[in-house]
Amino acid sequence: MSNIIAIVGRPNVGKSTLFNRLTESSNAIVKEVSGVTRDRLYGRGEWNGFQFSVIDTGGYVQGSDDIFEEEIRKQVIIAIEEANVILFMVDVTTGIVDLDESVAKLLRKSKKKVFVIANKVDNTGRIGLSSEFYQFGLGDVYDLSATNGSGTGEILDDVVKCFDIEDDSVRETDALPRIAIVGKPNVGKSSMVNALTGEVRNIVTDISGTTRDSINTRYKAFGFDFMMVDTAGIRKKAKVTEDLEYYSVLRSVRTIESSDVCIFMIDATEGIQKQDLHIYYVIEKNSKGVVVVVNKWDLVEKETNTMMEFEEKIREQLAPFNDVPIIFTSTITKQRLHKAVEAAMMVYTNRTKKIATSVVNDVMLDIIAATPPPSIKGKYVRIKYVQQLATYGPSFAFFCNMPQYIPDSYKRFLENRLREKFDFCGVPVRIFFRKK
Repeated sequence: MSNIIAIVGRPNVGKSTLFNRLTESSNAIVKEVSGVTRDRLYGRGEWNGFQFSVIDTGGYVQGSDDIFEEEIRKQVIIAIEEANVILFMVDVTTGIVDLDESVAKLLRKSKKKVFVIANKVDNTGRIGLSSEFYQFGLGDVYDLSATNGSGTGEILDDVVKCFDIEDDSVRETDALPRIAIVGKPNVGKSSMVNALTGEVRNIVTDISGTTRDSINTRYKAFGFDFMMVDTAGIRKKAKVTEDLEYYSVLRSVRTIESSDVCIFMIDATEGIQKQDLHIYYVIEKNSKGVVVVVNKWDLVEKETNTMMEFEEKIREQLAPFNDVPIIFTSTITKQRLHKAVEAAMMVYTNRTKKIATSVVNDVMLDIIAATPPPSIKGKYVRIKYVQQLATYGPSFAFFCNMPQYIPDSYKRFLENRLREKFDFCGVPVRIFFRKK
């Protein structure tokens, strides 16, 4: 059984600040504006030997016509259903307001263990102001300053008493492959997560920038088991005008850096544009595996060879690294979504593949003997030995007498032969020449 803590409350009471403190991270965006957190954001924490998951939720609002606030309410309710323990955060500087009463009413119906957390007790003058929150009838009230951390230990001491066993699922997920879904805003990243999981995991609207945090979801079905990470859409720097979007984009780039494979999603109705190529180059630069997913394929008018011609055009634009799977999908009709997952896991296998040194030498030295490096100024380069390096992505070292004279064209030749012989589809291959 998983140990899960959900942090709930009305907007701007400090939920994301507490989330960052419990997870010892800065994964949740914190800003003094209501509605910053939208989706359920998951993190991991540990206290007194207990591993647990933490869910940050958006501020609960009732009776609003705003599309985001309606979706946030749904996400809060789902988080309450998932959690074992609920931290109900309130603000001592404002006391009880109507929205607090609405959240308390919801929690009383849940029958879950609730801890009332009176936040913003940042100085001695505010101690004792939390007594009014006892009228919720939800049990003890704990004073907290999420900003400086005072009171956190007392809360966690009592929270972990509610856990039956240690949560081994936390350690288990650390070893799982990480598949990040990346692309420009509004190409269908969150819709893909929802379609694959069969639940409204992430908020989806037609408004660009709906997703702000990088959202982790474990996918365990049809023989697959991996962490799927939905990210905020990455736009051109010139179009990023808000601080919130700046931090969202920054988290998306960091997610790419910490992932194993990226599902790089583009809009079939727009094709690959300059910003798409920028995202693709970030993936390649970080040596991550990549699967190109052309979403919204149901909106494209098709003729006999439309898909083939579209794929050829994409490969031309992605050159020279265009040895990647290209899948045409629709998150609305769920067309080929599982094929995209299969391709991502195939690329993960390619990225983690290790080739025995004897096998690499047997294959590559014969190729090099048949097509040796060109001579430069009468000097002949002789490659004697090849070895795969102990890196996360496939990297190979070629040992030779004069590595400085190897032209780029010959490096590309060797890379293509490695791909051809050992199947590194979807994975950047790094080649280094060292003096023997």
